[in-house]
Amino acid sequence: MKIAVNVHLKKGVLDPQGKAVLHALETLGFTDVKDVRVGKQIIIDIDTADKKKAIEEAKKMADELLANPVIENYEIEVK
Repeated sequence: MKIAVNVHLKKGVLDPQGKAVLHALETLGFTDVKDVRVGKQIIIDIDTADKKKAIEEAKKMADELLANPVIENYEIEVK
């Protein structure tokens, strides 16, 4: 079963990469873009047919390694 862990910075945490992308988009003429936040998506293939178990394992992985709980939030999605 494929699980996606979407990690993004918490509101209020500075995002220099997002600011760089915003500036680049403005340079390319995309002047209607108000803000950009950059995150990451980790796709995990878990060898189980039990959806609840897969989500629980992905949550544990995110809590222990994939996300920094001080500055990041995450969502888990079944693919």
